[in-house]
Amino acid sequence: MSDEAQHSRQGRIIALVIAGTGLAWIAATVAGEMLGWTQRMRAFFDLAALAGFGTAIWMIYGLWRSRQKGRQEDKD
Repeated sequence: MSDEAQHSRQGRIIALVIAGTGLAWIAATVAGEMLGWTQRMRAFFDLAALAGFGTAIWMIYGLWRSRQKGRQEDKD
């Protein structure tokens, strides 16, 4: 698989992580409101969403570094 195809695939995976995290967060918020969860339980899902978004940022950074490394190798 070429580098560009690999980078595109990683980008799609990152997009799915972001979208999935957002949808799960919204679902947990709605479920918490409807089921009357405690603030502690809601905070747990907020922190889980924060971890998911943090993971996505880390993945974006890794993808950026990979692309930068590929450009550097092309120049040499």
